[in-house]
Amino acid sequence: MNILIVAATKREIEPLLNNLKGLKFKPDVLITGVGMVATTFSLAKRFSEKKYDLAINLGVCGSFNRNMKIGEVVNITEDIFSELGAEDGKDFLNLADIKFADKREIFLKPVNKFASPALKGLKKVKGITVNTVHGNKKSISKVVALYNPDVESMEGAAFFYACNHFKIPTIQLRAVSNYVERRNVKKWNISLAVEKLNETALRFF
Repeated sequence: MNILIVAATKREIEPLLNNLKGLKFKPDVLITGVGMVATTFSLAKRFSEKKYDLAINLGVCGSFNRNMKIGEVVNITEDIFSELGAEDGKDFLNLADIKFADKREIFLKPVNKFASPALKGLKKVKGITVNTVHGNKKSISKVVALYNPDVESMEGAAFFYACNHFKIPTIQLRAVSNYVERRNVKKWNISLAVEKLNETALRFF
């Protein structure tokens, strides 16, 4: 079985990388760089070179949902390109609204879902993918009113988009490193998020 592990940064999966030597099989690893453009380019290039049976996106995220704990690992089953569109006064129109894209290319779900006992117990949540991480009360309120997301990242929807086009089964797992609010890195706990994310990933393998 050919498996690809995808992450934006090495830091997010370093504990997993340190334990891959003990596995009976060796999944491939792709560090894409941060953001939608880097993710889409890196995945398109890799998928054109090799066929995979499963791609797993691992990373941290910010949570809009205060019922989630910092460090909690979630299974993202829907992801949205929340910024692609046009402004019309105070209103925002996504690409589907203005007939520039099919709705399925904006509101993304895996074409081929992958089931595993290791994923049981993880919350299935909705994510949005952004170029600019939210840190303003007005913009946070606006995006919550538009999409009611649970979490946000800078790569998730791009990961689904590329995998769907190549018809590759996918899993997107993220750990909450912070709540989405006015930027205050003192409240973040990336180390805990990375620890819990990699513990879950190791259980999966």
